[in-house]
Amino acid sequence: MAAPGHRGSPVAVLTVAAILLVSLCLRPAAAQQGEDKGGEEETQRQQRYNFRFVRHARDAPLVSHFNYIVVGGGTAGCPLAATLSEHSRVLLLERGGYPYGNRNVSSEYHFADALADTSPRSPAQRFVSEDGVVNARARVLGGGSCLNAGFYTRASGEYVRAAGWDARLVNASYRWVEKELVFRPDVPKWQCALREGLLQAGVTPDNGYTFDHVPGTKIGGTIFDSTGRRHTAADFLRAANPRRLTVFLHATVSQILFRHREGSAKPVAYGVVFADPMGVQHRVYLRGGGKSEVILAAGTLGSPQLLMLSGVGPRGQLEKHGIRAVMDHPMVGQGVADNPMNSVFVPSPVPVTLSLVQIVGVTRFGSFIEGVSGSQFGIPLHARGVRRRSHTFGMFSPMTGQLGTLPPSERTPEAMRRAADVMRGLDRRAFRGGFILEKILGPLSTGHIELRSTDPRANPAVTFNYFKDPKDVERCVRGIETIERVVRSRAFSRFTYANATAMDAAFDRAKLANFLNLLPRHPRDTRPLQQYCRDTVMTIWHYHGGCHVGPVVDQDYQVIGVEGLRVVDSSTFKYSPGTNPQATVMMLGRYMGLKIQTGALTGK
Repeated sequence: MAAPGHRGSPVAVLTVAAILLVSLCLRPAAAQQGEDKGGEEETQRQQRYNFRFVRHARDAPLVSHFNYIVVGGGTAGCPLAATLSEHSRVLLLERGGYPYGNRNVSSEYHFADALADTSPRSPAQRFVSEDGVVNARARVLGGGSCLNAGFYTRASGEYVRAAGWDARLVNASYRWVEKELVFRPDVPKWQCALREGLLQAGVTPDNGYTFDHVPGTKIGGTIFDSTGRRHTAADFLRAANPRRLTVFLHATVSQILFRHREGSAKPVAYGVVFADPMGVQHRVYLRGGGKSEVILAAGTLGSPQLLMLSGVGPRGQLEKHGIRAVMDHPMVGQGVADNPMNSVFVPSPVPVTLSLVQIVGVTRFGSFIEGVSGSQFGIPLHARGVRRRSHTFGMFSPMTGQLGTLPPSERTPEAMRRAADVMRGLDRRAFRGGFILEKILGPLSTGHIELRSTDPRANPAVTFNYFKDPKDVERCVRGIETIERVVRSRAFSRFTYANATAMDAAFDRAKLANFLNLLPRHPRDTRPLQQYCRDTVMTIWHYHGGCHVGPVVDQDYQVIGVEGLRVVDSSTFKYSPGTNPQATVMMLGRYMGLKIQTGALTGK
């Protein structure tokens, strides 16, 4: 995907490099006018995506039959269902609602508002891990692609080989995703400075614009178009056969149905039970004859949770909740991990344009460096007709559950409220700038998921064990050191204060430091970086695992010991792919849809 290289004299090379830098870092005015177009554009978008096969769960029949039942209309479930519908009758069940018409989903400028919304109808369902880190899971058609920062990058070739995937089909599936959904970002000056700062800090080479996951600094793809409008995995349903696909929204699956087939010791999945918002129970059965399966695509929390609720999981945990064990599967819910993220806010003496993740530095020591910026901390001052008072203050603020200045055990709801109140009283100059963050590879530290109750709507208990493995800590330390070099670089000098004294002269730095980790750090902050990493850990929402390939599912993603049941989502990953996983989760949905459809499976 990278552009071809150039050869020639040093002067020619420098000239070409300068031209490329300018061309890569131009941002047309259209991107700053996206918010202005407002309601009319969104109404047209709703009409364009008014799929007639998408219905509310209350309109579902009490009993129905399909060839494939896909549970979870998210980042993997939508491309999977669309692909399977080419030749089979498919039912897609999604517990959330429609993404279209919701500006918190569709607009780049309201990106953080979805994460800050804790209402029952929010597309983001908040949960707090047992480690004390506030997190979120998707509850909307399109899944995590409706909530994330939009960055698109593929997994490495090494990752593909380790997964045992067919490289040719993987590439074809990525291309299908990219044709439908991915754009080249218009890179603003702050992101350009981050890019040059990473190169000056030694994160080389310069890989230009590419989807490939390779060491160095690059510009990646985005699912936001040039007007700041998000395109989500729900858009893949445009490629579905409308006569063969049915989608029910607000459909909460509570149980997979099993029976024993004569002559087979293995339980066989033959349907599911789901409830609509009124509590009415609906049953869906697989059609007899030919290909028919239940496929879980409910995500890292949802898939292992539903397996356990249905009697597939560790026997002791199932019995604790009065669930009859269909299959004692000790590794269901095990090996769950969340890539720890540590971010710093770099106040800027000059205004900064809003931008989400566009640049990434892929280091050779296992840390990925990215950045997000915002005029007035996410308040789009350049847009007309927008309220000037922000309620969320960006993606790494107390309103979205992120409070990195306190250790996780102290991030109570009251602490979040106090921090938010202080923020609202600060001079707006304090909020000019951007976040630079590092996320570690892997990670090596893992945890587990356990049921809290038998309520499928409730979050399970999740423990990630951040930084339990010392190698994860060391990767974080080296990542933070790299960020410090970026901030001190000549390329980034325009967007940072020279020192803490200069910052103090511009605004009340001490108050801002109560809830944001700042660079330059205060001279009195003498914590070793190892402790700094543990104290300031947050999530980047890239959690995965719980249904690993090998212990829980086989190479074809069939649940081991059970027939007619697969898991196709991020819960099958041992490590997070690439710097950001959404591209590979989407690809996997398309990839497995084609494999199932053609019967080209490893076990066949």
